[in-house]
Amino acid sequence: MIHPEIEKRKTFAIISHPDAGKTTLTEKFLLFGGAINTAGAVKRNKANQSSTSDFMEIEKQRGISVATSVMGFEYNNKRINILDTPGHKDFAEDTYRTLSAVDSVILVVDCVKGVEEQTEKLMSVCRMRNTPVIIFINKMDREGKDAFDLLDEIENKLNISLCPLSWPIGQGHTFKGVYSIYNKHLNLFEPDKTKISEPVIEVSDLNDENLHKFLPQKTLVALKEDLELVEGVYGAVDKEMYLEGLLAPVFFGSAINNFGIKELLDTFVNIAPSPKAREAEEREVLATEKNFTGFVFKIHANLDPNHRDRIAFLRICSGKFERNKFYFHTRNNKKIKFSNPMDFMANEKSIVEEAWPGDVVGLYDSGTFKIGDTLTEGEKLQFKGIPSFSPEIFKEVENRDPLKTKQLEKGLQQLTEEGVAQLFVMQPGNRKVIGAVGDLQFEVIAFRLEHEYGAKAHFRMLSYTRSNWVTSKDPKKLEEFLKRKQQHIGEDKDGNPVYLADNEFMINMTMRDYPDIEFHKTSEFK
Repeated sequence: MIHPEIEKRKTFAIISHPDAGKTTLTEKFLLFGGAINTAGAVKRNKANQSSTSDFMEIEKQRGISVATSVMGFEYNNKRINILDTPGHKDFAEDTYRTLSAVDSVILVVDCVKGVEEQTEKLMSVCRMRNTPVIIFINKMDREGKDAFDLLDEIENKLNISLCPLSWPIGQGHTFKGVYSIYNKHLNLFEPDKTKISEPVIEVSDLNDENLHKFLPQKTLVALKEDLELVEGVYGAVDKEMYLEGLLAPVFFGSAINNFGIKELLDTFVNIAPSPKAREAEEREVLATEKNFTGFVFKIHANLDPNHRDRIAFLRICSGKFERNKFYFHTRNNKKIKFSNPMDFMANEKSIVEEAWPGDVVGLYDSGTFKIGDTLTEGEKLQFKGIPSFSPEIFKEVENRDPLKTKQLEKGLQQLTEEGVAQLFVMQPGNRKVIGAVGDLQFEVIAFRLEHEYGAKAHFRMLSYTRSNWVTSKDPKKLEEFLKRKQQHIGEDKDGNPVYLADNEFMINMTMRDYPDIEFHKTSEFK
C-alpha cells in the first residue's frame, strides 16, 4: 500500500532552450497554485520585479537562469515540487544533475523557433533514464509555425511519439485560447500577464450556441476540422506509454498571457508519476520502503548574501525525513543530524519538520557534502548520479588582489564544489585551472567571486580542449606516466589525476604510446 503522502507528490523539472519561456511558465504554475499573487517579467528592463525563481543577482541583471531553483506548492490536494533549470547550454551540467532528482519533465518548445539544438541534448538525457515527458508549446500568441508542422518537427527531431491533449484556437493575433482535448472543455480568455484571468466563456461542448457570440464561424469550423484530424492521426493518450517515456502528451498555450496553463497543470497532476524506485550501486531502492534514503544533487553557496551559507539540496528517495534525527553519511562513514532543514519557495525558506519521497529539502552545510552524496538510516548505499563530464574550455586563474588570496581560494573551492565548473590543480606551483563547458560560466564565477567573496580574479586562456581521467592497473606505470606528462596533469576535486590535451589527436597519440594507462571521458570510472 503506497503511503498517501508519497502518492500526492509530483516532482518534476521544467527544461528548454534559453528564452523558450521556462521561467515564465514556472511562475505561472506558482500563480495558479496560489503560491504568489502576481507574476513579474524576468527581463532586465524590469529588474525591480524580477522573476520569483531567479534570485541570484547575476540572473536578475541578465534575465537568464543560471542555477536550478527549487519550489514547492499545494494544488488540487497534490504537493507539486518544481525544479526550474538553467536553459543556457553553458550550464547544461547543472540541468543534467537536476534531471537525476526528478520523476518527470515538462519540456518547453517555442512555437516560433521550434526544436533547437539544446532541446535535443536535454531530451537525450531524459532518454538515458526513460523519464516521462510532457511537451508545452509556448508563445502561441506570436506568429509562428503551424501546429501540425510543429508536431511533425518535434516527432522527427526528438524521436518520440506525441499525443496532443490541448489544441490552440487561432495563432498570433487571432489566438483566442485553447481547447482541452483531455477534458473536452473550452475556456476563452482575455490575456492577462500578471493575474489569473477569469474565463470569458466556459463550455464543455463545441456545439454550444453561446460559442457563436465569441468565435467567428470560420474559426469554429477550423477548430472542429483540426480536432477531427488530431483524433484520426494521434488517437487517445496511452498513459502507460507516457510513464515509460515512449509517448509525450502535448499542450499549446501562451505562458505570459496565462493561456493553456491551467489545462496543462490540471492534466499534469492527474497523469504525472508519483515518486518511483531509484537505482543505487548496490540495489534498487523503492519509494515505499520504511527506512529513509536520499541523495545530494546540488550544492549552492550564498543563497542569502547576508549570511555566508552553503546549502545542499537533498532529494528524498524513500522513508520519511525528520528534523533533528541522526542520519548516516555513507561516504564519510559518520552520523549527522539537521536542526534546521529547509523547504523552498524560490528564495522564501521555511523550516521543515518532516519530508517524504519526492520532496527536496535544503540542508545547511559546512563543507561536509559533495554532489552525489547519499544519506541513509545506516545502510551502505550510493545512488547513481550524473558524473562530471569532460570540459571544453580551460583557463588558469590569476589573482588580481594578493591580499585576498584566502578569499579567492575559498570562493574557488566552494563554487567548484557547487558544480558551477570544474577545478584542476596543476604542478609545479599549485596552479588553479578552471574547466568549463561555456564562456558564460567564467563570467558567473568572476562575478560571484567579487560579489560574494570579495576576491578579484582574471582568467587566462589555455590551449587545452580535452580532458581525460587516467587510471592504471599497474600503480608504477601510472606514476611514471604522471611524471613524464607532468605539464599536462591536473588533480580534480577528489585528488584524481586528469590528463589535459590540446586536441583529440594528442589524446590518441598518448593512448598509443602508453597502452597500460586507461583514459576515461567522465569521472565515473570506478
